[in-house]
Amino acid sequence: MLGTAELAWLVERIRSRLERGEPVDGTVTLVGASPAQRKAVAGLLGRHPGRGTSLSVFLPQVAEQLRRAAAAPSLAAAVEAIGGPVRDLAAERAADLQRWGDALGGVRSSWLAHLSWYRQWLDAIGRDGTVTRLIRQGHAQLISQATAVLERLPRDSDDETATLSALAADATGDERALDDGPLAGLVLRALALREGVQPPASKSAEQELWSAARVVSDALASQVLVLNVRAGGEPVGRWLTEAADAGQPFRLTLRQLLVSPVIPWALEIYVCSSTAVLRDAADTLGARSPALVCTEGEPSVACTRLLQAAASSGSSVYWHGGFTWPGVRSTAIAVRHLQAQPWLMAASDYQAAIADRPESLAGPAEPSPWDPRLSEMMRSTGRGVGEQRTAATLLAALTGRADVLNPRF
Repeated sequence: MLGTAELAWLVERIRSRLERGEPVDGTVTLVGASPAQRKAVAGLLGRHPGRGTSLSVFLPQVAEQLRRAAAAPSLAAAVEAIGGPVRDLAAERAADLQRWGDALGGVRSSWLAHLSWYRQWLDAIGRDGTVTRLIRQGHAQLISQATAVLERLPRDSDDETATLSALAADATGDERALDDGPLAGLVLRALALREGVQPPASKSAEQELWSAARVVSDALASQVLVLNVRAGGEPVGRWLTEAADAGQPFRLTLRQLLVSPVIPWALEIYVCSSTAVLRDAADTLGARSPALVCTEGEPSVACTRLLQAAASSGSSVYWHGGFTWPGVRSTAIAVRHLQAQPWLMAASDYQAAIADRPESLAGPAEPSPWDPRLSEMMRSTGRGVGEQRTAATLLAALTGRADVLNPRF
């Protein structure tokens, strides 16, 4: 009775419920049913199924009709007679997870297992089917390789940086293993949990996560633009100091910082995200300007390394990221990792800024723990202000600090 082409959708719905271990009761509905499908259901149930474009079938009624006609003792028996045995997906999943546990027990016994974000990652990839899919595809080794990568990331307590190729080669034997593909995806999911952000949906978001983990693709490409950051350390510290004495911006590469570590001397270092702010400070204040670091958007590994060195040597870091969701996120990360102090990033500063040509906010909302009202107001208005639009306000603040720090300059 169920074995016609017009009732194939109904058989598939019943089989799907049985495979998932769900009860075959209640109603199933087919939207946009054809006249032939409606006629087939009418013949099965012995009544017209009604009018409209949707076709609803009460499963217990189907089971009763099958029993009365002696066609099948149950829906399960009818479905198996048509398409073969019903798979027990729950049992298969349990068996896969058992194989995961047996084959990759070392992943759960990693030294990372005491960290909540690592445990969350393992639970997530086990719960959403990632583990079983990789096992069935013969790629279970990717999970242990991902753990090996995570174990080799630079630690917060160490002053080190890794390149993507060296990290991949050390963990897997293939220096290109993290360039793209499922292994990189697994690691990035873990890093997103570690940083408390959403899994990356773009290449730029992926780069942000690698940078947060102090992993770079190229030590020359990772750079940071600074103004008046005097420092010790030869020769790079001397170059920074000479540029500061001349009031000239200076661009540092990560390679320079790795080869010749520096110790910034400034008691206060201000951070901006727009080159317009640094350019205005250089043009207006020159050598009088307080020490200024420009992230040029998302902080690079070079930027993070320099600011970590500054914070470790006693500098106070003041951070402005702009009134955009990425700006709020970068500020929150700086507060968490560098003990930075938000600089003109309060709700009152935002309220003053949006009075002048605000723009639409893009991307997911971010919390502002230092001033929860800021995030609430931004979410409520849906408007943002890029840092370049507040350059005059930031320059005025820098000028005020310059007068305090250099009263007789």
